[in-house]
Amino acid sequence: MQFLFVADPLHTFNTKKDTTFVMMREAQRRGHTVFATEPKDISWEVGGRVMASVRKLRLTGDLKDWYEEIAVEQEALASFDAVLMRKDPPFDSEFFYATHMLSQAEREGAKVFNKPAALRDHPEKMAVMEFPELLGPTLITRNPQDIRAFHAQHQDIILKPLDGMGGMGIFRVGADGMNLGSIIETLNQNGATSVMVQKFLPAIAQGDKRVLIIGGKPVPFCLARIPQGNEVRGNLAAGGKGVAQPLNDADRAMAEKLGPVLLQRGLLLVGLDVIGDKITEINVTSPTCFQEIQQQTGCDVPALFIDALEQAVQQA
Repeated sequence: MQFLFVADPLHTFNTKKDTTFVMMREAQRRGHTVFATEPKDISWEVGGRVMASVRKLRLTGDLKDWYEEIAVEQEALASFDAVLMRKDPPFDSEFFYATHMLSQAEREGAKVFNKPAALRDHPEKMAVMEFPELLGPTLITRNPQDIRAFHAQHQDIILKPLDGMGGMGIFRVGADGMNLGSIIETLNQNGATSVMVQKFLPAIAQGDKRVLIIGGKPVPFCLARIPQGNEVRGNLAAGGKGVAQPLNDADRAMAEKLGPVLLQRGLLLVGLDVIGDKITEINVTSPTCFQEIQQQTGCDVPALFIDALEQAVQQA
């Protein structure tokens, strides 16, 4: 099969930890042909098909000079067996426009994973709000007074932007309310930007767990991202320590509840963020942690994903 990965620039990949890289490597190992493009290289002219300037790749097996560019071609997205949308957040206007072009490509016959409409319908910070029984006290608002009232009620809170990733822009405010006003101004931008506010969950000390769901089924191991030192964030990008561990009963139950629902909506790969027994986010744009889990447990997560992708292509 021919797989097209829509991703960030290839030269930015950290191959020691990048999930898209190991997806590509497993696909090539099975004999599939790997192509790559960026959202900026996708175009759609009236009366024509959605096209992209694509790079045909051969992975070398070297982690530094990890690919060779065999050819650069202008191709219709519908000509590939599968298109994998793996662009990292933020979910900004350009990401939104790219999903619309991918939806048009679907109308032309392309098979896109995760489904573009599902990406639009499941913004990562907000999608969890649909499942109130699975998350702790949470508020999304543009109103500073709402945030102050939430803090007054819950005392110890986390504030974060809706479009962040990797722990970017996350703040904790304790019972003393220190710097709450300044943090609201920074995130809220005078009422122009919505903010997610959540009650602080002490279980973060045991890790912010990434629970992967592939093809509607939970991967048997998760990655607990444990904050280090005085840091409140467990994100690996923020210096958290990643410790792979088997799913516990609560993790598995949540994943098994959400997995079939999200798969039915077109989400082949999902990453739940779990603190204690509460979900804090549902990640759908480019879930990661394949390598960390595989290296620490031997669970071949890339193979599980390509198995599910092959099956999805055949069934689509």
